Amino acid sequence: MQSTAATFDPKDFRRALGMFGTGVTIVTTRADNGEPVGITANSFNSVSLEPPMVLWSLAKNARSLPVFQNAQTWNVHILSNEQEALSNRFARAGEDKFSGLPLDSQDSHAPLLQDCSARFQCKTAFQYDGGDHIIFVGKVTGYDATPRPPLLYVTGGYALASRKSGEIASEPAADTNRAYSENLIGYLLGRAHFQVLNGIRKPMSEQGMTDTDFYVMSLLTVQQPQTPEQIASHVDYTGIDIGSIALQSLIAKGLLEESPQQPKALQLTQQGNESILHVLAAAKAVEADIIDSLGEMEAATLRNLLKKAISATDPGLPKLWQARAAA
Repeated sequence: MQSTAATFDPKDFRRALGMFGTGVTIVTTRADNGEPVGITANSFNSVSLEPPMVLWSLAKNARSLPVFQNAQTWNVHILSNEQEALSNRFARAGEDKFSGLPLDSQDSHAPLLQDCSARFQCKTAFQYDGGDHIIFVGKVTGYDATPRPPLLYVTGGYALASRKSGEIASEPAADTNRAYSENLIGYLLGRAHFQVLNGIRKPMSEQGMTDTDFYVMSLLTVQQPQTPEQIASHVDYTGIDIGSIALQSLIAKGLLEESPQQPKALQLTQQGNESILHVLAAAKAVEADIIDSLGEMEAATLRNLLKKAISATDPGLPKLWQARAAA
């Protein structure tokens, strides 16, 4: 371990401190003239439960320091995982940070932002000198919390909270570093995929729908009509060859038809639309059960990690949710 001398490199010290994950907050108050003021801070911490007290700190060179030093009240907002843009907005200087933001407070009180994981309304109790910062300690006069997963900050970037998983196998050896173990990402992704898909097998069977049918039809609920070539390019990630036989089968079942607006392009029939919506509703129910089991925080982390895995392995597939240019 690197020893710390009386003086050491500030950047390296900051990097070391960055290994400690924190929440992300926005602290708000009002200036004497009633103008709302707010800054992003990750120095928030609990001080006491009885009486309820919290603290946060602000750099001595911050332009808003005099306002907070004179303020009798301020609010701390623990940001949710969907408020990264809000965090960035309040971290920047030189703009109207409150422009267009709906507030839950009256004009005379410190601004209360919406859609946070938790909010604490505080009255200034003490202020302390903390080196290059001023430490503010406040008595909590009110608070509220929601199930929204919190936004975290660690090693210089935003992160999501996730509880550590236990083993999924009964044998401890399954978690060891062997050629094929339960820690293999491909195994975990594959098993999760097929277990989730198994939850909609029955409604798919009731609609006479194969896996290939499901991929094609769910694609067309997002964007249609599409040519056979476009459909094949979008579904290429499945490894299934979407050829004319598969598409003709869907047409024969009365699930697809040629678009009257775009020759050679295909779209869902009314029957096809009803069938795929029935299956997608079942898929939503399966997802709801997963979220109920995982919790909102874990579900948000799972989505984030899956998106990162997709980006890391993407061979350059077309973007399904990106509007196509008009032909």
